Amino acid sequence: MKIFLAILLNAALLALLLPWLLRQWRWAGPRWWRLALVGGMALRLGLGIARNWTPKLDAAFMSNLSQQVTAQLWAAPASAFNTLTQAVTIIRIQNEAGADYQAVYQGLSNTWFLIKLLALLNFGSLGIGAINGFYLSLFAFVGCWQLVRKLAEVLPGTPAGAGVVAFLLWPSVWFWSTGISKEAVLLGSGAWLTARIVEQLYDRARPVAKPIWRQLRWWLGTIVLAFVHFKMRYFFAVPLLGVLAAVALLAGLKQINVVQARWAQVAVLAAVLATGVWLAPLISRGFTANKFTNQVIKVYTFEAYHSAGKPHFEYPALRPTIESFVAHAPLAVANTLTRPWLGESRLPMYVVAGLENALLLGLLLLAVIGVGRGRGGCLPFELGLGLAIFCLILAFLIGLTTPNLGSLNRYRSELMPFLVLLLLQNDYAAAWLRRVELGGPPTAGL
Repeated sequence: MKIFLAILLNAALLALLLPWLLRQWRWAGPRWWRLALVGGMALRLGLGIARNWTPKLDAAFMSNLSQQVTAQLWAAPASAFNTLTQAVTIIRIQNEAGADYQAVYQGLSNTWFLIKLLALLNFGSLGIGAINGFYLSLFAFVGCWQLVRKLAEVLPGTPAGAGVVAFLLWPSVWFWSTGISKEAVLLGSGAWLTARIVEQLYDRARPVAKPIWRQLRWWLGTIVLAFVHFKMRYFFAVPLLGVLAAVALLAGLKQINVVQARWAQVAVLAAVLATGVWLAPLISRGFTANKFTNQVIKVYTFEAYHSAGKPHFEYPALRPTIESFVAHAPLAVANTLTRPWLGESRLPMYVVAGLENALLLGLLLLAVIGVGRGRGGCLPFELGLGLAIFCLILAFLIGLTTPNLGSLNRYRSELMPFLVLLLLQNDYAAAWLRRVELGGPPTAGL
């Protein structure tokens, strides 16, 4: 029965995947776009399979526990809904020595959420880590490709290849957001969610009145992606959801000629985000100032303690107050975007990260020059502003809570593609992308 179900599920996946890939191949058209499609997919899927051929560390722990959850679902199907949805879950598991113990997971635990996803994927993978790594890597790739394609289609005045470089080819992005990892699900859901919003706001060829079933399908897909993104890392998801809501409001106001001046758009965006900050504590106690500051200090202290003897930075004067956080914000952002520095460590992973940071700083300088000379590009102002605010918020949160340089490079894998996308919008970067035939959108199949 288990093997039959696995064959059936994988056949259904192939029945959906192969026609989709054929449509993307036809759309890609020019040689370099097809290379980006195949290369971007090969990087993620190949690494996801290789990395999880024998899962290690967190991937091994979550895989092992997910198999026990799957076994419970097979043994008691009637209790599956309760097991997968209850706010607090107490599950009896076995450690490597074979001893039983209980694990308690809260509803907001992203580790437990990913374990539940893996437990469901095990019905198709039979618990094989490499296949689960393939599934999650495929999800991350599809989500990123959806955004790359939508940006090229609905914003033809922008360098379409910026999305390719940022979401498919940027080293730390495809390296970390792959396989059995929270980052793969986080980036895949965030990029795909952004793609749906961008299409809805800027696709001028989209029919004004869609059939009701298409509208319901759009809303259902968008809500599911937002839910998954929130469950994977809610302190990352809330800024993205808030920014996308503000951008949607601004785009709507621009269409009816209510807000046109850029200063007015900045004011509206600031008002929307401020309202969100005010409402968040009323919706959940997890977003109160005291809860937020204490949680940040707790995470920072834990990471700093376990980083002793490893490359890391510290904030000796950091205190659990909003004032202290504001004072540390510039340094936190700078640490997120620049550390590790070149020469800070001779370990290969840190050398590669240092080279990437040097390239990032070069792109940042180029973007500043472009904006200063009035050649910042053609990205809609409200979208660029919203994504820039999102990047700053994430850089601030990551920089405060992640002093370990290895973890820092991994956690910023959702921030990095959005930031690189913005830095490649200026005319100078666009000219370079045109030289490698990635400057404009594909024409085949359109």
